[in-house]
Amino acid sequence: MDKEKTAIMRLQEASQMSLAFYEFPLVITISGGKDSSVCLELAKRAKIPYEVVHNHTTADAPETVYFIRRDFERIEAQGIKCTLNYPIYKGKRTSMWDLIPQKLIPPTRMVRYCCDVLKEGGGKGRFIVTGVRWAESVKRANNRGVLEILHRDKEKRIILNNDNDERRRLFETCALKGKRVCNPIIDWTDADIWDYIQSEHIEINSLYQEGFRRVGCIGCPMAGTKSRQLEFVRYPKYKDMYIRAFDKMMAERIRRNRTQGTWRMGTTGRDIYHWWMEDGVYPGQMEFPDFGENLEV
Repeated sequence: MDKEKTAIMRLQEASQMSLAFYEFPLVITISGGKDSSVCLELAKRAKIPYEVVHNHTTADAPETVYFIRRDFERIEAQGIKCTLNYPIYKGKRTSMWDLIPQKLIPPTRMVRYCCDVLKEGGGKGRFIVTGVRWAESVKRANNRGVLEILHRDKEKRIILNNDNDERRRLFETCALKGKRVCNPIIDWTDADIWDYIQSEHIEINSLYQEGFRRVGCIGCPMAGTKSRQLEFVRYPKYKDMYIRAFDKMMAERIRRNRTQGTWRMGTTGRDIYHWWMEDGVYPGQMEFPDFGENLEV
């Protein structure tokens, strides 16, 4: 498979740069999804030194948590260092449920503070590997590359979109200590991923075998309304935790005198939940508690 060879070459080159620039091996970041499982297999076949990191979001499905736990046991048995990062916000350990009241708004497609705090905090000052792919979204197709140097100042970011980018020398000599990223499967399609998983017998999260098309935080706004509804039918306790977090968020808004606009006095966590889900249920409408019992996950 030509794409396999290309991905392995990218990992080997990134490994050389990581050892030369940071004096540490590459960090393979895994989420519990199929793409990071493929990256792990490719790193193994590249025969490079690497470490493995998982950022625990606190809102992952139980199956994902168990899968990561088993994966860590398997990887550590090979003598490879594995690190589980818990989210930190303002110097303190946090969670999705603590973060919502602090931010005063639910996470949305436009305001994705949850990703910044819960998913992308690991790997600071290191050269990391992710399973990001252009096929996942238009935004990623326009803003991500094979090799990247990330920086808060967008003008200082360096993105190489192909293996022969003319800015490659700039990437290799750049003195910025920002996070460097290798996305070895950036140009793989969904079909490429599934073909590789099946042909190489790669173990993946069991949720895919149950019909899930994506594996991420339960209730993620990027998943779409129908998918989120099905997730909350399967995991009702997560729905309850979001509603409690929205109640705390509203209490904090009242404490700070932030009751103008969308959420006024009297707004409940359940009201905010329905707004967030975009399910057409508004305050005062009748709600059927057994909704979804006949839906198939």
